Amino acid sequence: MNPPYRADIVGSFLRPDAIKKARAAFAEGDILARQLRDIEDAQIAEVVQSQVDAGLEAATDGEFRRAWWHFDFFGGLEGVDIVESDHGLPFQGAQTKQLAVQVNGRIAFGTHPMIEDWLALKAIADEAGVQAKQTIPSPTVLDFRVEPQNIVGGGYASRDDYVDDLVDAYRDAIAAFYAEGCRYLQFDDTAWAYLCSESELERARTERGIDTDGLGERYRDILNRVLAGKPDDLVVTTHVCRGNFRSTWISSGGYEPIAQHLFATDYDGFFLEYDSDRAGGFEPLRFLRPGEQTVVLGLVTSKSGELEPAADIERRIREAAEFAPLEQLALSPQCGFASTEEGNVLTEDEQWAKVRHVVEIARRVWG
Repeated sequence: MNPPYRADIVGSFLRPDAIKKARAAFAEGDILARQLRDIEDAQIAEVVQSQVDAGLEAATDGEFRRAWWHFDFFGGLEGVDIVESDHGLPFQGAQTKQLAVQVNGRIAFGTHPMIEDWLALKAIADEAGVQAKQTIPSPTVLDFRVEPQNIVGGGYASRDDYVDDLVDAYRDAIAAFYAEGCRYLQFDDTAWAYLCSESELERARTERGIDTDGLGERYRDILNRVLAGKPDDLVVTTHVCRGNFRSTWISSGGYEPIAQHLFATDYDGFFLEYDSDRAGGFEPLRFLRPGEQTVVLGLVTSKSGELEPAADIERRIREAAEFAPLEQLALSPQCGFASTEEGNVLTEDEQWAKVRHVVEIARRVWG
């Protein structure tokens, strides 16, 4: 089958000590950029092989070259800077570094450093005999994270004025990755999860000055414009994330408020978190387009090392199949294991046990 596969992964993995030490040495000026990249290349080759050994059919670079799942990509766009802020992201019991997205010019894709990262991953994956999967943040995340006071350039009078340029930038990104051989691309997205939570919508309105009315329609339309005309042999999926920092989270609430708009987007697949009751029930899956899209059920948590009983996971897959055909379902961890370089609170051994667990359960369910 084409991706997403019956057993799949979201993208990030715990950073090995070699990566952490190399990044610290580079920050102190003790090694050069080329030396850092050589170390990253070696560690990415190892993490790709670990994914192959676990039985996966697609592999990522673990996001080993990134500090953040989203800021690194956004900072590489033209017209966008990552700047110091007076607040971080408010996770349950934790706070991230105080950074924000600032629009200071016309938004465009341009010459982006992640194309080079992709080419390195593809070469390693080809050598290992596995499909390479590229992950980038969704355009809707940039839109949700830009506060009105952080639009300081580009001639944009409001958040509405940069939408056309944002769409063009992402269409150019798709074309650039495709031209370099990418056939499996994923947009990671926290914005949809915020729309499931009235408390997060209220926070956006009162603390960040975001107009939240009609955001579901806005994001559906932005994404469909981005995806319009994508090549038929390019699979584009999305991961709807509820927050993943040091094993903590942000958003709670079932998918019902967003389901009709989310499944009306032209994605080929949806990685949905279902590892806790914060995600609600499977009823929203009834809006999935028959025979056209796949929902990858994130039933195995990446936030702790304890393995869920396989029988419980299989039972929940059967429950989901009451609302969407089993052949349109798949299985993955609920999120990545290290959406930021700090990583979640589990060991590397526990991480790989989780991945193997997903593969073994998927083989039993789908054969």
